[in-house]
Amino acid sequence: MKNLIIIGARGFGRLMCSLIRQDSRYEKEFIIKGFLDDKSNALDEFNNYPPILSSVDNYTIEDNDYFICALGEPKYRKQYADIIRKKGGKFYTYIHPTSIVHSNVKIGEGVIISSFCHVANDTIIGDLCVIQGYSAIGHDVKIGNNCSLQCYSFLGGFAELEDNVMLHTRATILPHIKVEENAQVGAGSVCIKKVKANTSVFGIPAKKIEY
Repeated sequence: MKNLIIIGARGFGRLMCSLIRQDSRYEKEFIIKGFLDDKSNALDEFNNYPPILSSVDNYTIEDNDYFICALGEPKYRKQYADIIRKKGGKFYTYIHPTSIVHSNVKIGEGVIISSFCHVANDTIIGDLCVIQGYSAIGHDVKIGNNCSLQCYSFLGGFAELEDNVMLHTRATILPHIKVEENAQVGAGSVCIKKVKANTSVFGIPAKKIEY
C-alpha cells in the first residue's frame, strides 16, 4: 500500500485529493496520508480532508511514502520537488482512470494526468508534468520536464514543449509547433508558429505580450 502525500493544500491540492479518493484503486493500491504545506492553517476553512503533516522542508520521509506535487506553477513545483528529491523521496505518477493513454507512450516520474484526458501514441512526457482535465495530446508529441497543461489544452501531432512551459486553459498548439522553455501560452490562444523561450504569448494567432 502506497502512502500518497500531496504537496500543496490549496485549491489544486484539494482537487487532487478528491480525484484520488474517488478512484476505484483507493484503499486498495494507495491511500492519502496527508498534505505538506508551509501554511499550517491552509485547511482550517475546509472539512473532510487529511491533515497537513508539516512543511515540505520539515517533513521526514518514511517507508512507503510517495509524493504528488499539486502546485500549478512550474517554478514552484520544481522548487519543492527538488527539496523532496534531495531527501530521497519518490514521486508517484497518477493517471486518472477516465483518461486514455495509447501505445508506446513514455511518461516520467511524478506526472499527473487528470480526468478525461487523451494521450495519443508515441508521445513522450517528462517528469513532474501536470495535465489537467479534458486535455488532448496528439501522436508523437514531446513534452519536457515540469510543464503545466491546464484544462482543455490541445497539442497537435509532433508538437513539442520544452521544459517549464505553461499552457493556460484551452491553449492550442498546432501540429509540428514548438514552445521553448519557460514560455507561457495564454488562455484560449492558438500557436501557429514557434514560441520563443522565456516569452508569453496570447491571442488568435498567439503573439508576444509584455507584462
